[in-house]
Amino acid sequence: MRVFRRRLFRRRRGARGHRAAGAPGIAGLPRAARVLLGCLPGVAAVMALVLCAYGVEHAAETSARPATHRPAATPHAAPRPHIVPRSQWLGDAARKQPRPRYDDRVVAVFVHHTDSPNGYDCADAPRILRDLYTGQTGTRDWDDIGYNFVVDRCGTVYEGRAGGVERAVTGAHTQGFNHRTTGVAALGTFTAGLPVPRAMLHAIAALSAWKLGLTGTDPRASVRLVSSNGLSRYAAGTTAELPALAGHNDGYMTSCPGAALHARLPEIRQLAARLQGRPAGPQDGHSRRAASSDPGVLRSPPQAADRRWGP
Repeated sequence: MRVFRRRLFRRRRGARGHRAAGAPGIAGLPRAARVLLGCLPGVAAVMALVLCAYGVEHAAETSARPATHRPAATPHAAPRPHIVPRSQWLGDAARKQPRPRYDDRVVAVFVHHTDSPNGYDCADAPRILRDLYTGQTGTRDWDDIGYNFVVDRCGTVYEGRAGGVERAVTGAHTQGFNHRTTGVAALGTFTAGLPVPRAMLHAIAALSAWKLGLTGTDPRASVRLVSSNGLSRYAAGTTAELPALAGHNDGYMTSCPGAALHARLPEIRQLAARLQGRPAGPQDGHSRRAASSDPGVLRSPPQAADRRWGP
C-alpha cells in the first residue's frame, strides 16, 4: 500500500511539473523578459507620479492665467444700413486735408437739412454732394464736409466726413456740440409745409438706430453734452441736457433742419427705438438715460478750431 501511494504521488508531481514546463507564461519566458516584466509595475508607478505632477502644475498655471476678456454684446444694437463710401461720390475732387479727429464715443445724433433744392433726381445726389463739399472746403475754408452722413430723398445713405463710419469722428455740424455726436443731413430743404419723403425718414431712423446702438443709447432718451463754445445756445463749458436724437436747432440758433423735418423727429425716434428692438414706451425723446448723463472727460478736447466749424 505504501509503495502504491508513493508511485501515485510521484506521478502527480511529475504531471504538474510537465504541465508547468509546457504551459506558456512567465516561467516559460527567458530570464531577461521576466526581469523586464517584473520592472513594469515600478515604471508604471513612476509614470503615474510624473503625470500627476504635470497635471497639478498645469492646473495651477491655468488658474493663474487671467480670464480672457470677452466684451458683452451691446444691448439693443441695430443692424448697420448700407452706406455709400465717400470715394464713390467724391472721387478725384477730394483735396488734401488734415487727419480726422475722434472722440471716445457717440451718444447723440443731430439732424440737419442741406438747404438745397428738393426736386433732384436721386442719381444726381453724388454731384450735389460734391458741390456741398466744394462749398464747405472752399468758400468756408473747412477741412472737410461738415456732416458725418447725408441721406437723399430716396433713402440712400452717404458717408460724409472722412474717418470711418463706425468710428466716433468729430464732425463740423453743430456749433458747440460736435463732440460725442454725429451729424446726419437730409439732402434738401424742409421748412414748414414741405413734405419729407418717407424713404428719407426711414433711412435717418435706421442710421440713427445703428449709430446710437453702438453705445447702447436709446434714441428716445436725453443725454448730457458739454458745450465747447459760447456760439451755441449754451455758454462754453455748460452741460446741456438734449435729446439723443436732436435737431440742429436744439443746440444752435438756426432754423435747421426746417420746421417740417423737426416736427417728424418724434416719429424718427420711435422708429429708431423699434429698430433697436426696444419695447414701445410713452417717451418721445426726453427720457433720462443715466449711462450717458455724465459727460466725463473728452479724449479729443475742444479746440479753438471749433469756433470756425459749421453751425
